[in-house]
Amino acid sequence: MNKVVEISAIHPFRLKVRFGDGAGGIHDCSAIVNETGPMVEPLRDPDYFARVFLDYGAPTWPNSFDMCPDSLRMNMEQAGELFPPAK
Repeated sequence: MNKVVEISAIHPFRLKVRFGDGAGGIHDCSAIVNETGPMVEPLRDPDYFARVFLDYGAPTWPNSFDMCPDSLRMNMEQAGELFPPAK
């Protein structure tokens, strides 16, 4: 299982992520915030989006919306957003 060890929001709707193995990058969350539903609606507010925090290695927001670290890593790899650990 992948674990996110550092997270910060970058305007607009991007997350700077570092995983436990040191790999990291910047993930564009535009697709997520454009989805419909009551859990993602608050994320459209940039100030609310910036309130992201880690809960047991998963990016999470105050309304309990969270992202699976494994899926996040896979999406970042597929999008070319993930870079290997610095040596």
